[in-house]
Amino acid sequence: MNLSHRQKKILEIVKKSGPISGEEIASRLSVSRAALRPCLAVLTMSGLLEARPRVGYTYAGKEARNLFADYLKRFTVGEVKAVPAVIREETSVYDAIVSLFVEDVGTLFVIDEEGYLQGILSRKDLLKTAIGGSDLLRIPVAVIMTRMPHLVTVEPDLDIVAAAKKIADHQVDALPVVRVVEENKLKVIGKITKTTLARLLAEVCS
Repeated sequence: MNLSHRQKKILEIVKKSGPISGEEIASRLSVSRAALRPCLAVLTMSGLLEARPRVGYTYAGKEARNLFADYLKRFTVGEVKAVPAVIREETSVYDAIVSLFVEDVGTLFVIDEEGYLQGILSRKDLLKTAIGGSDLLRIPVAVIMTRMPHLVTVEPDLDIVAAAKKIADHQVDALPVVRVVEENKLKVIGKITKTTLARLLAEVCS
C-alpha cells in the first residue's frame, strides 16, 4: 500500500501522540478538518489507524503483512473455487489416469451415484498403482482412493487464508469444496487448489 506524504505525516503524529483528535491532527498539519477527512478515512479503512468516538485516533500497529492477510481473508473459498474433476467409484484406474490427463488436473474427486463425495484420488495414488504391475483396467478407483472420514474438505464460506493453511498442513495439491447435506453426506461443488491460490495472489498483487 503506497501512502501519500500527508498520510505518512498523519501516521507519525498518531504514533507519537495518540489517541489524538482529528481537529488536533489538522491543526498540527495546518490544514482544515475537511481536507484531512479523506486521508483519515483511507488510513482507518486500511487498518493502520483506529477511530474511537470521544477518544480519537490511535495507531493500530499492524504490519504490512498483517494488513495483506486481513485483505486476503475477505475472499472466501466459494468466490474463488474452480470446477472439480469428478469420477465414479466404479471407474477403472486406467480410465482415471486418462481423465487426469484429459482434464489436466492433479486430483480427482470420487463420488457415488447420488453425487456425494466418497474419496479423493491423487497423482501419487495412481502412480503407486501403475508401477505395481497391476491390471489397471480391472481395478476400480474405490480400491485405491483415500476414503471418508480421512478426507480433508472445505466449505464455501471459509476464507482463503484458512484454506491455504489446510492445504499446507496436510501437504495436498487440492481440496474439495463441499456443501454439507447431512452428516457424512457431502456434495462436491468445487475445488480449491495451489494453482487457484497462486492465481488469486497474482491478480491481487498486479
